[in-house]
Order: sequence, then structure tokens, then C-alpha cells
Amino acid sequence: MNYSAAAPYVWDPSFADAPDCLLSSDQCVINGQHYFVKGLVEIPVIGSDEVFSWGVWASLSRESFARMADLWDTPGREAETPYFGWLSTDLPLYSPSTVNLKTHVHSRPVGDRPFIELEPTDHPLAVEQRTGITPDRVREIAESILHPTGGNS
Repeated sequence: MNYSAAAPYVWDPSFADAPDCLLSSDQCVINGQHYFVKGLVEIPVIGSDEVFSWGVWASLSRESFARMADLWDTPGREAETPYFGWLSTDLPLYSPSTVNLKTHVHSRPVGDRPFIELEPTDHPLAVEQRTGITPDRVREIAESILHPTGGNS
């Protein structure tokens, strides 16, 4: 019931050895100038109590990233005001691209990934987050991820 991107869209494996770059399971810094946090775009599955999740990356300002990092292990961090960010994961099942959709990154209790709320636009991913998806759509997503056919990206 979930798919997760290992790194932001702009990450390049050559960055791994650079002193001003970092990629962990939760945070990413590129060239000491671009800051990302991993979170979940959650989509309700219609007719069930289940939720489908996209594990995605959102870029944050230096200030927001620093604040979120400062509170990373702090109980009560979920009371923080959401941080503005840009979606930094390309989900090829969606057109137009999901890269650079506006988001709000909501902190959750320590140990839980942030919740990524998409701006309520007419983008198909934002619509699915607001209205939910059917179990058939979940199967379609799983099939596309497990058996990609190639094509444009």
C-alpha cells in the first residue's frame, strides 16, 4: 500500500562522496544549498479504512529545514506550523509531472514521517489526495510500479 522514492528527483549518485551533500533515509542536502525531507502523500482508499502512501521528498527553505532538523527528536514537534515546500519526486504515473507541486509539510510525532499535503489544485495527484482512490486504482498503481512498460518521463 505504499511506494517510496529513495532520493529527491535532483539527486545524482555522484553527490554521495561530496562533503556538502548528504542523503539519509529522512533528509537530503545537495551542495549545501538545497534541502529536502522525506514524507508521505497519503491517499484514502475509497470503501475501506486503508490509506495508500507515496513516500516522497519535498524541498524546504534553509530556515525550515534547520527548524525541522532542530526538532527532529523533540516530543511535541507535531504542534509546529506546517512548512512550505515543493514536491521533489517524479511520480511517472501522473501527468503533468509531480515535480515542483506546492506542498505543506506537517511534522508528526517523533518516529513518524511528515505528512505532505499538496496544494488543492486540479493536478491528478492532488485530486486523488483530496477525494481518494478506488481499490482498482491501487492495483493499477502497483502493477505500474512492479511491471513498468517504459515510455516517457
